[in-house]
Amino acid sequence: MATGRGRMLRQGCLGLQALRGSLHGGGAAWGSAGAAAGRTGFRKGPGVKFARGSPVLRQYTRRGQHNEKSTICFVSLDSLIWIKIYSAAFSPKRSHWKVNSVEETATSVSLLSVEDKEAGYWKKEYITKQISDVKEALAQIVKPVNSYTGLPVKIKEALRVFGLHFAIILREKSGKEHVMQHVDLSFNDTSVTVVWYDKNWPHLAKLSTLDLCGVTPVFADRYKTFDPYGPRWLSLIAQYDLSHLSKAAMIGCDRLVRVFCLNPGLLVGLWQKGDGLAFVMANLHFHRLVERSTLGSITLPYVPPPHHSPFVDDSPDYGLQGYQLHIDMHGGGTFYLCSTLYTLFSSKECIENGYAKFMVINLNNNREHLPLIGKVGLTWRTTIFDGFIESCSFMDLTLLEEYRKPFWCVSSPVYLRSIAYPSDGPHFLGHTYCVDYMDTEGGVHVELVWIEETEEYFIISLVLYLSVAKINHWFGTKY
Repeated sequence: MATGRGRMLRQGCLGLQALRGSLHGGGAAWGSAGAAAGRTGFRKGPGVKFARGSPVLRQYTRRGQHNEKSTICFVSLDSLIWIKIYSAAFSPKRSHWKVNSVEETATSVSLLSVEDKEAGYWKKEYITKQISDVKEALAQIVKPVNSYTGLPVKIKEALRVFGLHFAIILREKSGKEHVMQHVDLSFNDTSVTVVWYDKNWPHLAKLSTLDLCGVTPVFADRYKTFDPYGPRWLSLIAQYDLSHLSKAAMIGCDRLVRVFCLNPGLLVGLWQKGDGLAFVMANLHFHRLVERSTLGSITLPYVPPPHHSPFVDDSPDYGLQGYQLHIDMHGGGTFYLCSTLYTLFSSKECIENGYAKFMVINLNNNREHLPLIGKVGLTWRTTIFDGFIESCSFMDLTLLEEYRKPFWCVSSPVYLRSIAYPSDGPHFLGHTYCVDYMDTEGGVHVELVWIEETEEYFIISLVLYLSVAKINHWFGTKY
């Protein structure tokens, strides 16, 4: 028995040495601790055993146990590692932490009732608190707002510092899932465009849904590159039905691909030959982007807090005046329009079919007409091919109400559709086109003319529609 106990204590000392090396070894220790324990001869689960009289034993021997069994105390090696990590990260005195021994590590968390916790408790506690701290830090970083757009000014910094990424989950009808991290990401004035492409997409005919998610690493570190296989949490941003994708509205094509729009804000490219997936693009508006990317769950999207109506004005047109519209049009890194239109108003007489009509750019006022830079189109690429789809682009709309709070924000693929002008309307030397977007909260109708001589589009009319139900809810009015 003495020989056996001596062998056990020698193994325990080797385990302590391995643990000390792990704790002093930095981040790599997390993955190597289990292997180190294995080399010291622990066959039935990693652990550290202490003899009677050690400070750890005195700390953790249960009260009332005075038999031979109390001479040995077993503390999980993995638990000690996570206790050390937790204490170093969240202890009020963590700036003064000194690592001297495993005994000091265990003793320092005496108030945390180590022996009463089940296996894996401290790992779960650390990850939960780490997630909470990251969310709190993200909430602080997006507080400063741009007075020009009404949107957070540090979106790029938030994505970079905290390693925010985006993923799509392609779900087959059988339930099998394919998770894909984004390949490319580009920032626009008020949105971010995210792209996925691959040489080995699953067959479209087998797919039922596509989930768009924000991905946040649990161990956010601005100095480390994103690890797609590291611990992370996902927040559902939107879910799309792919079962009838080929029957959805096609908004453009070139010789290689056809593109389809799925609201909100998703563009799916299919190969002309074979009907397989070529690429996926998501255009995400900055408004509440960080919250939508981090505060939801894998199954439920983030729900913003309820809006509380401001002071009710006694103006007869309260809630129908003082709006500001920022509009962007871009297509795969090329920008065609960036303009802000001020002092927009409507009236009770302009309410029809549940929407209030705002005349933003007047057809008959040439001074209000806006030029677009270049010929509108969408640039796309995959691993092997690239192309340009004419007349397609992304449109970002940011509408601020009179208190300069975001009222309606949209990012969506759009396309230019040829229209005929009535003979009794204004005469323009060029083909006329329109762009339409509509959802339950609002919509726009844009009319453009192509000037052949200068090879540019001009916006000659822009009408904004806002849901009366949303206006009433926001301002407490009863239109």
